[in-house]
Amino acid sequence: MALVIDQVTKRYQDFTAVNQLSFTIEKGEIFGLIGQNGAGKTTTFRMILDLQGATEGDISWNGETMHKVNRDVLGYLPEERGIFPSMTVEDQLYFFGVLRGWAKKDLKSEIDYWIQRFDLEDKRKAKAETLSKGNQQKVQLIASFIHKPEFLILDEPFSGLDPVNRQLLMNAILYLKERGTTILFSSHQMDNVEELCDHLCVLKRGVSLFTGSLLELKGQYGKIKLSIRTSLDKSQLFALPGVESVKETKDGFTLLLEDESYGKQLFEILGKGNYMEKFSMDYLSLDEIFKDLVGGEHD
Repeated sequence: MALVIDQVTKRYQDFTAVNQLSFTIEKGEIFGLIGQNGAGKTTTFRMILDLQGATEGDISWNGETMHKVNRDVLGYLPEERGIFPSMTVEDQLYFFGVLRGWAKKDLKSEIDYWIQRFDLEDKRKAKAETLSKGNQQKVQLIASFIHKPEFLILDEPFSGLDPVNRQLLMNAILYLKERGTTILFSSHQMDNVEELCDHLCVLKRGVSLFTGSLLELKGQYGKIKLSIRTSLDKSQLFALPGVESVKETKDGFTLLLEDESYGKQLFEILGKGNYMEKFSMDYLSLDEIFKDLVGGEHD
């Protein structure tokens, strides 16, 4: 076990930001902490980093309480960006690396590698304030792990990125995982969480609604999403047993079922005398499950 959060609570006078939160992150995995704005994610990050203390409970890294952990094993990309506008990209990365205890000469190969990997070679001598939002984001991300931390927290790392830069960052995070970095990250874009995370915790108003693997979470709902192409119309589909909702898509219809056990029955009904080009049962997406857990509705 790398990071252990055990029954952690954080109160501010009469307000409880985090309430009896517990989860464990194994070494070398990617763990997602998701929730709406104000759910307690940033407060949790700050307690893990020992920037503020917990009211109750314990947080440890490799069995050691956080206030005893060497700061240089930690990396943090905050949601609020904090690079220096008038400093060049290269100088910025050297600054953060030296700040974390590296000698400047030992940083060169690492900085060169990430500047090239993130397609920033022509921006090496440019001041940060002249960069696009996406390139500023890449610089700050590199700064958060240039010292090769064992544990890295990424708060909304994909915010404001176009699809190309999003994939660059996605690949970089997976590379860091392969290199042995333990990563805790938050994103409002559930497809990012679904693609990257081994395990996750869903927070609502400081309380964990679920902690475990993505497959376990999906398994709680079952395969209740049915995608079909059929000659039947929307009203006929809605009248079928076990169907809670019907949505017409560009590729046919998507049905939400009361329970996945209705799948076999519907296959038999639709297969008798009705042309059916497609019939596919699947789990809900994490985005759909998240909306359901925190109080939203399926579209």
